[in-house]
Amino acid sequence: MTTIAKEKTYLNYINGEWIASETGETAESKNPANRDEVVGLYQLSSANDFDQAATSARKAQKAWRKLTGNVRGDYLLKAAAILEERIEEVATAMTKEMGKTFTEAKGETARGVAILRYYAGEGMRPIGDVIPPTDGEALMFTTRVPLGVVGVITPWNFPVAIPLWKMAPALIYGNTVVIKPASETAVTCAKVIACLHDAGIPAGVINMVTGSGSLIGTEMANHAEIDAITFTGSNAVGKQLAQTAVSRGIKYQLEMGGKNPVIVANDADLDLAVEATISGGLRSSGQKCTATSRVIIQQDVYEQFKEKLLQKVANITIGDGMEEGTWMGPSASENQLNTVLSAIAKGKSEGATLLFGGDKVEKEGLNGYYVEPTVFDDVSSTMTLAREEIFGPVLALMKVDTIEEALELANDSEYGLSASIFTTKISNMLSFINEMDAGLVRINAESAGVELQAPFGGMKQSSSHSREQGQAAKEFYTAIKTVFVK
Repeated sequence: MTTIAKEKTYLNYINGEWIASETGETAESKNPANRDEVVGLYQLSSANDFDQAATSARKAQKAWRKLTGNVRGDYLLKAAAILEERIEEVATAMTKEMGKTFTEAKGETARGVAILRYYAGEGMRPIGDVIPPTDGEALMFTTRVPLGVVGVITPWNFPVAIPLWKMAPALIYGNTVVIKPASETAVTCAKVIACLHDAGIPAGVINMVTGSGSLIGTEMANHAEIDAITFTGSNAVGKQLAQTAVSRGIKYQLEMGGKNPVIVANDADLDLAVEATISGGLRSSGQKCTATSRVIIQQDVYEQFKEKLLQKVANITIGDGMEEGTWMGPSASENQLNTVLSAIAKGKSEGATLLFGGDKVEKEGLNGYYVEPTVFDDVSSTMTLAREEIFGPVLALMKVDTIEEALELANDSEYGLSASIFTTKISNMLSFINEMDAGLVRINAESAGVELQAPFGGMKQSSSHSREQGQAAKEFYTAIKTVFVK
């Protein structure tokens, strides 16, 4: 029997009001841990709904940009306090919508609070430089101005952190926002937007429109009132958005896939490497763009590492993320589960050796999209397991003789988001830092760690070569204006 939560219908947020779509149509957001539970209903919006949101954002931006940075920051601080008060409510919605454990969801929501507070402070930071002119009687300097209306498209895997690390810098630098969240986590995003609404942010400064990505995302990219687009998601969709943005002459920012390696050197602390590989690769069911996927191990410690890894993987507790003691929840949807199972099947057919897992989890009391943590051996660089992003709890073990070979193998990918090495040798660390083609390089730490005050982004096909978070965010969300006064 299908069950629907009390607050079952969530509306679009346009010009400071919660508004139903003109279509009158909604869709269900279901709990991947319990297919019979509907978390809520979200709007299936139209192009006209989006037009209203974008028009409202344009109108509001004229006044919003004129506010001082500290005034804009005060709204973010108020929103942070409200989100902090609602941390359990928001985290519960997150776990029920996309499956990560409640502990992880609370951690992510707390991170959202910290993001808001960080960018509130950015409103008081310097935004330009004085430049010596050749004319001794003139003054020359740079300042930064907002882009205008920013379109935001976010994925389901971090439904609090990613929307906020895009919206918060956009807002503090004087832009207004229209966000289209992933349908799988539309309820969670609505709860985040409610915090900003309750903080008193002026009408039209933030707008949320839910619905089909192919419809709303396309409308966003083509709409005359949208001055920039920031997107996190698949490479295929990101490239389509980029082509449209280029044709319109607007700014765009893409964060896309990863096939992140971890290198385990002969001198590594193996217990630390095993813990980090499991945490980096299997937490959130591997549904992170920075998740560890390829595990490249030097030959002398290969068997020992593999044995320790399998012992730990065997102890992973799978279940509903809301239940205490669950370490790994379900895949976020039936489609995602099928994608993972298809990748596992291809790994088997291409000749990799399945060491652990590889199947759906079928046991009494579980009624969701569960898959076992999976470990493959004998994986070559040409196999699909080593080439394509899976977005699931799958580790591919690869054996090498030397660090040079490990680095070459780690770089043998179209992606370049995150990479880790476990070693105690300075020479190995320096080689890794200098030669690894990734935007995030981490030493003796898991690949999935990201800190909000530091630049985040990838190389190669992982990104549009811009950076999010930290002070790097202002490079995207503002334009430099050079001023000459005489």
